[in-house]
Amino acid sequence: MNNRAPYRVLAAATALLALGAGAGCSTGDSAGADPKKVDVVAAFYPLQFLSERIGGDAVRVTNLAKPGAEPHDLELNPSQVGQVSDAELIVYLKGFQPAVDDAVAQNGGDRAFDVTSVQPLLDASAGGHNHEGEEEGHAEEGGGKDPHVWLDPTRLAGIGDQLAQRLGAADPDHAADYTTRAAALRADLTALDGEFKTGLATCQRREIVTSHAAFGYLADRYQLDQVGITGLSPDVEPSPQRLAHVIEEAKEHQATTIFFETLVSPKVAETIAGQVGAKTAVLDPIEGLAAGSDGDYLSVMRTNLQTLKTALSCS
Repeated sequence: MNNRAPYRVLAAATALLALGAGAGCSTGDSAGADPKKVDVVAAFYPLQFLSERIGGDAVRVTNLAKPGAEPHDLELNPSQVGQVSDAELIVYLKGFQPAVDDAVAQNGGDRAFDVTSVQPLLDASAGGHNHEGEEEGHAEEGGGKDPHVWLDPTRLAGIGDQLAQRLGAADPDHAADYTTRAAALRADLTALDGEFKTGLATCQRREIVTSHAAFGYLADRYQLDQVGITGLSPDVEPSPQRLAHVIEEAKEHQATTIFFETLVSPKVAETIAGQVGAKTAVLDPIEGLAAGSDGDYLSVMRTNLQTLKTALSCS
């Protein structure tokens, strides 16, 4: 007996009403397309990765943030709002994407799974410097909480375990399968954590100068010092004072590499690199995959590890 059958009828009726009210909005990707699968809406890529790995062939996952798009400032079209309304489980990170927060508040109900309820967020400055003058730099960044929790594989594993429970509650017939797949993912993430610990254990430098302050969890986990050119939002222009401060930090710690990321412009990082005689390299916060990428969370994290080992002269 399908425990979700009554919901399917309601979802189908709601979808028909939505079509009548907003014809032309549908993309063909709306939730509810396959009555045999749990419809999961993921707010952005790392949560899509978790949902697909743990859900397997029992779920149908829709990512609200498209490949190649920067997810912080995501705006939802009417079709995507409908996907949130129709989903059986909405996996999101409260405070990261205001448009998603609004849609969940209006339409999510008890179907929403906020991953911050599993892993409380660190302060935005966590993992960074505490040198004299650094407080002023962080004040410019706006403080608050750092949402990039997925960059610590052990924290991501904890979120995965809870996601398996939520999927099992929505789909009791496959609860054991979700738990099994979450355990397999935890094993993969534990192995990845071990690779990072070993790879970054002995390095000539431990400071990472990044285009925005996305790497606090990675820095906290592996005893690195993050110097963010901008704060949590990658599209905020740093002030001249902040640029001068970062250049001073980079020179002080003899940084050989200034990191930028795949989904934002490298211009500011290139400017600082020119000032300190360093090169630039990509350090990916994995907020989303680049368009056309055939990688996944695990492969991109391993690429990040190799980049860090080279930049920090790790042995």
